[in-house]
Parts: sequence; C-alpha cells; structure tokens
Amino acid sequence: MNQGIPLVSGTKNTWCPGCGNFAIQHAVRFVIEELEREGIPRERIVLVSGIGCHAKIVDYFQVNSFYSLHGRTIPVATGIKMANPDLYVICFAGDGDLYAEGLDHLVHAAKRNVDITVICHNNRVYGLTTGQYTPTSPYGYKGRSTPQGIHESPLNVIEVLLGSGATFVARAYSRRLPLLRRIIREAVLHPGFAHVDVLQICATFYNLTAFYDEQVYETTETNVSQFDFACRTGHLWQYAEKGPIPLGIFYRTIRPSFPEKKEPFTKDRALAVKEIISRYS
Repeated sequence: MNQGIPLVSGTKNTWCPGCGNFAIQHAVRFVIEELEREGIPRERIVLVSGIGCHAKIVDYFQVNSFYSLHGRTIPVATGIKMANPDLYVICFAGDGDLYAEGLDHLVHAAKRNVDITVICHNNRVYGLTTGQYTPTSPYGYKGRSTPQGIHESPLNVIEVLLGSGATFVARAYSRRLPLLRRIIREAVLHPGFAHVDVLQICATFYNLTAFYDEQVYETTETNVSQFDFACRTGHLWQYAEKGPIPLGIFYRTIRPSFPEKKEPFTKDRALAVKEIISRYS
C-alpha cells in the first residue's frame, strides 16, 4: 500500500507556462484520488506514456508507470493488461505520437476492445520538437518543417475510432476542467477500450486558446448509445480552423472486452509471467 505517500511526486515540472498538460495532470490526480477513496488502491493503477511533452506526466505521479517508445504506448498497455487483468491501465499519448506512428495500434486496440484507457494530449503540433505539423493540424498550418503551409486535410480521429469499433469515444478540452475530470473518470471505469481526445493548449508553438474558448460547447450526451448519432456528432467538426466544436462523450456501449476472462492475479500467474520474461530477456 502507499502508506500516505503523496500522489504527486517531487520531480521538477518542466512544461511551459500555460501548457494544457497541467490541466490533464490535475484531472488525472483528481480521478485517482477519488478512486482511492472509493476503494480502488493506487497499486491497481498503471500509467503508460509515449514520447513527447505529454510523456512527462508519469514523472509527476508516484504511481507504477512505464515509458514506451514513440507511437508504442498501446502495445505496452495491452501487454500489461493481459498480464494482470485486475489493473486499471491508463495510456497517455500525443497526437503525433498516437495518430501518426501509433495509428495502427490505435485502430486494432479499438477493434479488439482492449480494456485500457487512452488519453490523447492533442495540441495538434509536435511541441517537443518545436512546431512540426501532426495528423490533426489544420489545412495550411505553417510549422518549422512546412513554412509554406501543409496541403492536406486533418485526420478526424473521432470518425476513425468509431469506424474501428471503439466502445467509448469522447472529446474534452483542457480549459473545461470539470468536464475533463468527469470524462476521464468514466473512461477509466469503462469496461472496454476507452479513448479521450483532449484538445490541449500548446501555449508556445500553437496557442489555440481564443479559438477553442469561443468555439467549444458541451453536448447533452442523451444519445451516447446510438452509433449513428455518434457518427453525426463526430462529423460536426473536422479539426479545421472553424467551429463549432462539440465536447463530451460521443459514444458508449458495452461488448466483450479483451482480455475477456477476468481471472485474479494469483501468485502462480505472477511466477509464470516472471518466468516468461526471464526466458526472453
């Protein structure tokens, strides 16, 4: 047990002032503390991150965590969940990290309904490498590698996820904190693949604060079990330079998840996993 160990670590935070990652960290902290009060110990939560500004979030929590390769958060999270289905595995990734290099893993995890939670810190730019475009950057975006602007339309990840079979699909915004906290909590508790696309402010290289503040609105979430309604909601905004932009849970349904059999993580299973790891290490 954590025996009173603070949830937030003493590691120096190096995010830029105004970064939306602070809000995501706050929301995740709120959710973990709430789950602990409700009887889910911190030891049953594992955080997995990729490469990018978002990845530092695991340094700032005193929770079991794993740094993966760029675009490879989901395979690692899937392996952890398969080894111990009793764990709550939360996967953090950036939009370039997840929707470019990691897109194939995202699609197949959604198709398999892997029982993990994926939170995308979507600032629509490669912030760590100072401003290159990503799959969700708008048409015409001028970055360090594309000074004349890009000539391709952005990827609508909501439509991709719905088409791939995800059973929980949501969009949040880093400056709508109550909604962000609620969506993350519901995603973590969802029995199946849950994806939260967080519109996250990059204050240094692509500050969309004024645009988002004016264009976002919260949906009523009255038809979240209806797939066709979710598709229409997801189609309303194409990650373009105009809105309005719906926020909320777009789709939620229950179907068998992977791994389906929730066997307890016994001592024998732990030894078996350890033997497999030692065999190939």
